[in-house]
Amino acid sequence: MAKPLILVSNDDGITSGGIRKLVELMSDLGEVVVVAPDSPLSGMGHAITIGDTLRLSETDIFSGIQAYKCSGTPADCVKIAKHHVLKDRKADLVVSGINHGSNTSISVLYSGTMSAAIEGSLEGLPSIGFSLCDYSSKADFSHVDEHVKQIARNVIEKGLTKGVALNVNIPPRRNENIKGIKVCRQANATWQEEFDQRYDPNGRKYFWMSGNFVNHDKGEDNDEWAIANNYISVVPCQYDMTAHHARINRTPVCPPKISLPSMKRFSDPNRIEYQLALNPDLLKLSVKVGHSSLVTSYDPLSSKLASPYFTPKKRVLISSKGIR
Repeated sequence: MAKPLILVSNDDGITSGGIRKLVELMSDLGEVVVVAPDSPLSGMGHAITIGDTLRLSETDIFSGIQAYKCSGTPADCVKIAKHHVLKDRKADLVVSGINHGSNTSISVLYSGTMSAAIEGSLEGLPSIGFSLCDYSSKADFSHVDEHVKQIARNVIEKGLTKGVALNVNIPPRRNENIKGIKVCRQANATWQEEFDQRYDPNGRKYFWMSGNFVNHDKGEDNDEWAIANNYISVVPCQYDMTAHHARINRTPVCPPKISLPSMKRFSDPNRIEYQLALNPDLLKLSVKVGHSSLVTSYDPLSSKLASPYFTPKKRVLISSKGIR
């Protein structure tokens, strides 16, 4: 049986201690190919290279492992790996990290580590971003081995929902053992930035950004709570950034009771198809019966149905339970 093919990338650069540890662990699970930035690119987010060259060169930095350093971003690395390095081969897993520092809560938006994983999910590949909540360049990874392999092995064997990547954060080395793994939500927290105005040796003004991380979340089901209580946090993430709750709450996707006329009689209600499209003022309803259809509009403010385009012969009721 062929070994799983595992693509490894990161945002701290190909020489970081975190990626070396991840390559070591993934080598126990399958065939590893590495494509990673040639320099540190923390906080790069999901940037890609447009209008400039991308350079890719093979390196023997990992003994016995096919590895490439890339001049591009973490997302670039995953793209060029899939479409050039691996060509007709499909990776069974994309892993990014292990990042030196936390990527919990709002930090996921800025994270190059997670953007490599999200790019993998965009390409239809099961993907995981791993981060150790220790910012030191000499961070101690000795306690992560079995946990990282367990999570990666489960994803290889069971897969992930399409479009989903896992954001895995691991507590720093402490006196007590890690308590376990918690699947949780992203905490509600923000960065409060400060900009220190400085001057270079030529007297030109520049700014240095710093700030404080502020956790507004008092819940016990989020990633910040998990890390603070010595659990590994696993947050499922997706690239679809639609605020579905806002779209649904603005006006009902399917009004409670609306009678719509149809053009002709039909015997099989299952043949009726309907679709709903929202605009700022009206809920537009389209009902298709066989090869015929009608279009009308529902005003959610007045609860009135506009005049249909066709003369009714039969009425179709669209309700919260469907069409009947």
